[in-house]
Amino acid sequence: MPESLTKTALGRLFAQEQSRGGASWFSLPGGTPLYDPGGPAEELYFLRAGRLGAFRQEEGQEPQFLGVIRPGEPAGEMAFIAETPHSARVVALRDSEVLALPRDAFFEAADRDPAVMTELARLMILRSRQAATQASIGEPSVFGFVATNPGPPVRDLVEAVGEAIEALGYEVAVAGAESLQAPMEWFSNVERDHDFVLYAVETGEDAWKHVVGRQVDRLFRVGHGDQPPPPVAAKAYEPLQRQRLVDLILIHPAKRARPSGSAAWLDITEAARLFHIRHGDAHDIARIARLITGQSVGLVLSGGGARAYAHIGAIRALREFGVPIDFVAGASMGGIVAAGLAMGWDDAEMETRIRAAFVDSSPLDDIAFPILALTHGDKVRARLEQHFGDTQISDLWLPFFCVSSNLTSGAYHVHRRGVLKDALRASISLPGVLPPMVEDGEVLVDGAVMKNFPADVMRAFQLGPIIGVDVTRGRSINAADMHRPKSWLRWLLSGEWRKGPPIVALLMRAATVTTGRDLAASRTASDVLVTPKVDGVDIRDWGAFEPAVHAGYLAAIEALEALDKPVSELRRRPSLRERAALR
Repeated sequence: MPESLTKTALGRLFAQEQSRGGASWFSLPGGTPLYDPGGPAEELYFLRAGRLGAFRQEEGQEPQFLGVIRPGEPAGEMAFIAETPHSARVVALRDSEVLALPRDAFFEAADRDPAVMTELARLMILRSRQAATQASIGEPSVFGFVATNPGPPVRDLVEAVGEAIEALGYEVAVAGAESLQAPMEWFSNVERDHDFVLYAVETGEDAWKHVVGRQVDRLFRVGHGDQPPPPVAAKAYEPLQRQRLVDLILIHPAKRARPSGSAAWLDITEAARLFHIRHGDAHDIARIARLITGQSVGLVLSGGGARAYAHIGAIRALREFGVPIDFVAGASMGGIVAAGLAMGWDDAEMETRIRAAFVDSSPLDDIAFPILALTHGDKVRARLEQHFGDTQISDLWLPFFCVSSNLTSGAYHVHRRGVLKDALRASISLPGVLPPMVEDGEVLVDGAVMKNFPADVMRAFQLGPIIGVDVTRGRSINAADMHRPKSWLRWLLSGEWRKGPPIVALLMRAATVTTGRDLAASRTASDVLVTPKVDGVDIRDWGAFEPAVHAGYLAAIEALEALDKPVSELRRRPSLRERAALR
């Protein structure tokens, strides 16, 4: 076993047991699972060479990438010690060598060296804390950038990203096809000596692309968004593609107003995530650097009817503090505001459009005979059309998703593709208030019903800090709200009918009550939790714009001022240099 792997007590134990015949060695080809959830944990594994990826998946959702396991690290230790089935899936990201030690042999060997259990306990505590905070168990550090169609050299982009990463305090190595003939030890050494390794692959460099695909933790396809995608995209390294670890970067002309045609690129490349950048734009390059280093910032906005105006104030505060926003998501009305942010609206345009759509006149006063809902939903549909048009989610500048609730399957639905206005229409379709949306035979209603604050969903898409703005907390409805109007004529003449009868408040509140378990998961996933004080704002009072916006602004300012470091650095991994200084 290499000397570098025997510097730890666990590494020495496996080396000794391998020489004695107690530990068995086996090769795990890239893409092959080491174990699956629910499988027995009868052996402790030790990675000798290669790279493993850990994944967790909720029913009906995409797998969540938990992180990487590097040579010299164990796998499956918690289930092994607890004698419980495995809870995650661990897969070889590249061809790997693994040692396996049965339970009896491990404890017999550990009795001879107490340092083994101390070291393993320390690792288990660390990984348990990471799991509790939904932090990565091991951050990806080796990335490939592969040209998908002819254009300016990919190396230029990679060099720019590398410089941006170095500006964040890390050591970076950038390499291209000149390293094709390098021995395998060179790849190991460059990974060991640098915080991040970036490989650039130009069009036509097929041999180098194959090598890079087998060396990286994550792969970026790079295309030019002002051109159509190639008819067929060459397959990326299959294990990475299978595990949804291949992303797409589309480069656009510097002055392009908005991307278009991105859905076709996603169809061809089957990318897990899509990132748009403008040619030569330093801010967009910095966003990719944050993404790679785990410092990208995700913003999640909860549902809450008119209380969601508070999100506008929170966004204003974030911008004043210079907080970058790299991913954005929301449920129900939070999804509407999040979509505006992803569209590129500044503060003034956001306020103007939200006022026009919701404040100046109620969007819910096209009262209908209640067969499917109390309103026709025509006004909501028309206003979504007016402000979002036929924009595709894949053509938004920022990665975006919103959630709806699938009554057919009984699970929440994450909208990451398709027409934006349709996704938003599903996400705000409060049961009984707005007619549901039907998509591919599935009945979709307001996301707030099953996932009103999807901060935990955001964690599946990015490893960096998450800011959650939750307007669901606090008192929303009481007995006084449930009275019948003494005079229906006076009620109509007063204009109160535009809010809807008391049943509207009842339905809206019932649909936006977050369960304790769901709220706890979202709070845990939020590194910065903003909770505007909106008790005085009725969730159906669409005219209460100013007080809600002000409450969101004050709450965000308070949360940001309480931090001892910038938001983007809340999950910052220490550099190799910083780790060495601590020893």
